[in-house]
Amino acid sequence: MTSSTPIKITDTTFRDAHQSLMATRLRTEDMVPIAERMNAVGFHSMEVWGGATFDSTTRFLGEDPWERLRTFKKLIPDTPLQMLLRGQSLVGYRPYADDVVDAFVHRSTEAGIDVFRVFDALNDPMNLERAAAAVKDSGAHLQLTICYSVTEEGVLGGPIYNLDYYIDKAKELLDLDADSICVKDMAGLLAPYDSFNLFTALKQVVDVPLQLHTHYTSGMASMTVLKAIEAGVDVVDACLAPLALRTAQPAIEPLITSLKGTERETNLDLEPLLDLGDYLETITPKYRQHLETPKTSVIDARVLSHQIPGGMTSNLVSQLREADALDKLPEVLEEIPRTRKDLGYPPLVTPMSQMVGSQSVTNVLMGRYATVIEPVREYVLGLYGQSPAPMSDEIREKALTGGDENMTPIVGRPSSWDEPELPEAAAAIADISDDLDDILTYALYPQTGGKWIRIKHGIDPMPDEMKPEPPSEDGARPVAPPAQVQAGTKSHRARAFNVFVDGEAFFVEVDPVSSGPSATASMESGASASAGPAPVATDTATVQPGESTVEAPMPGLVLRHEVEVGATVESGQPVVVLEAMKMQNSLPSPVAGTVRALPFDIGAKVSRGDVLAIITP
Repeated sequence: MTSSTPIKITDTTFRDAHQSLMATRLRTEDMVPIAERMNAVGFHSMEVWGGATFDSTTRFLGEDPWERLRTFKKLIPDTPLQMLLRGQSLVGYRPYADDVVDAFVHRSTEAGIDVFRVFDALNDPMNLERAAAAVKDSGAHLQLTICYSVTEEGVLGGPIYNLDYYIDKAKELLDLDADSICVKDMAGLLAPYDSFNLFTALKQVVDVPLQLHTHYTSGMASMTVLKAIEAGVDVVDACLAPLALRTAQPAIEPLITSLKGTERETNLDLEPLLDLGDYLETITPKYRQHLETPKTSVIDARVLSHQIPGGMTSNLVSQLREADALDKLPEVLEEIPRTRKDLGYPPLVTPMSQMVGSQSVTNVLMGRYATVIEPVREYVLGLYGQSPAPMSDEIREKALTGGDENMTPIVGRPSSWDEPELPEAAAAIADISDDLDDILTYALYPQTGGKWIRIKHGIDPMPDEMKPEPPSEDGARPVAPPAQVQAGTKSHRARAFNVFVDGEAFFVEVDPVSSGPSATASMESGASASAGPAPVATDTATVQPGESTVEAPMPGLVLRHEVEVGATVESGQPVVVLEAMKMQNSLPSPVAGTVRALPFDIGAKVSRGDVLAIITP
């Protein structure tokens, strides 16, 4: 292609647009009505799957992601369907075994994917090798990706992310037999003139089509896209206006008009797109609760300083709100650049964005590196590839001490991935299903995926929070009220107090309506005025004076117990693994002693402050 060729557009409305703006909550039922009309537009491709859609459908929406894809393929037969694949991490948050990678790619091709956009969060080609080979073997289009990033200087250049870095990465992707190459600008940090210079340079060394994916977060995206078009980029990502801008992609409609009459004119008809946008305007109020953000501006100029992708910001807001700690967001935003520097300046893209974000939240809530989350520990060990720059001595020391002994960082492609994982996944659900869709779902997400499989096959009922709710009169889905406790029942948040009235002592238990820590904190501060330390009630045990507890630092799922009741533990030894912010958090014992109780079962949902283990010194 040349700079005089009409620019092609990949539409992201059905995937990254709603992932960026509404936490990937757009339901299939609201996309199906316009799918056939989207097919008729003439897009270069439509991104409809991958990224967080797989996780969101099974975790929150009660939908089968494989059936969503097959539905789209039936309704969109003429436009290539595209997905985002996280290299060896697929659509999950850790590296998977090669047999899972191979099976997932081939199954995705069978279900309808034509174009795989494959990236690695560290731009490490060894993490792309297996997925790239699987895509080529499946006969699909292999688009390999360079994740765009910068360091403190905020623009292209500096000691790490300079022009030579991106040219060298492009050559490495060509060596992997890429059919096209995408520059993926997750945080909207690619400045317009840097975009022109970058694509001008890439055009001189790359003989396959080049594509640009960017986000509007910083306000530069439309200008950046135009300069890339001037430099000869072949394809750009954009989405329909109602789901555009903010932390999503540039809007298609003004781009069409801006290029009208030029040699890069899109040749797309504006009117059908306006009608499609009108439809989206009618359904977006149903998702109002997921569009909430503390920001009022369409752009977040501070991203030019903290460099945090919009999707990552929305996840942080959601997690901090659940933890009743939304007031800590400014502190977390300040902590993220420090944590990222400590980790060797990884690009902030999944799963590294979740790692950096989750570790930063943990640092703010619990103290810097008081707890090193499990994925960060594995990253320091080299299980995710090599960091772009050296990591700090502090994070290396904290991550490599505790837990398993003799932890030594590995180099090269980790051999621990060699053991196949599919047989174990198949065996785990053998009494429920032998369908490869379900086996892969379980392999990717044993906890949340496993729960979904039980729901899908009628073993467990669909939870109310997964069901689509009818819209209210104004079109918005009702927001669930704070959890209420039925009269005569007691939750795990109940707290016991000694109450003195006119010289008489009464033992009472108080169960707060709010699940947040503020109510608990206020009660505990009042308890200090009582005659002595009162026992604290949990689900199955009572914390006695002198005992220590392991508490959930944020809402999450109990993923596993590292010890059993009755085990002797050392101070700092991992006791419970909590899945929070889509990351595993290994929670250590604060003291040496004996594990007297593990109040929550594996798979249980917990709130911030819940007691997960009781340790007797």
